[in-house]
Amino acid sequence: MTRIIAGVWRLAIAGLCFAATAEAWSIPNRWVYFTFQAGFLMGLVMVWAGAATILDGIQPPAWMKNGVTVYVVIVALMAFLLPSSEPSGSPLLPGASGAIVLHRVVPLMAVADFLLVDAHRRSRWEHVLVWMSYLPPYLAFVLIRGALWPHSGPAAGGSPYPYAVIDPSSVGWIQLGINCLELVVVLLGVALAVFIVDRMLPSSSIMGVAGRGRSSRSRR
Repeated sequence: MTRIIAGVWRLAIAGLCFAATAEAWSIPNRWVYFTFQAGFLMGLVMVWAGAATILDGIQPPAWMKNGVTVYVVIVALMAFLLPSSEPSGSPLLPGASGAIVLHRVVPLMAVADFLLVDAHRRSRWEHVLVWMSYLPPYLAFVLIRGALWPHSGPAAGGSPYPYAVIDPSSVGWIQLGINCLELVVVLLGVALAVFIVDRMLPSSSIMGVAGRGRSSRSRR
């Protein structure tokens, strides 16, 4: 029964992620936001994790599951540090818009899932570099897109830069470089925190449900 409850919990996280990012399919420039990308990736991974938990199948590999956890924690930090940079979104839950679900509800549920449901001590040092590798292509995508289509949104007034801190027309190229380095430091800090916590927790799931049916390859 515990395994079924945990599986349904994970599928519920996936459902919230998909519901909160659904507007991006009709407003494509929403995908420029890291929040929407991270939320959708979390939804995909949680579908896998939820189904595997219920069916006692092979869980997502540690680099993938812990990686999306890192990203949604970053989303929560972005909402705290840059509260005016994200779209408000349409109402999704009573008293909570899609933005609140992505910025607060999903990160809290994902961290709880990581701590209580996941098997641990599966991460390796190189996984931190894998998690970090998402940032350079994302920044390059935003900057190249902004240069090619300067009025494509998604920010207010048609600005193509989703966050003011990575808008060179607003902060200048020198400050942009400084801001990018700060983003790297924040991401590295969160990635190391997730890695260290993963290595400190018991190898088996605290709830005793995750990791069943994993092959020897997925344990690496």
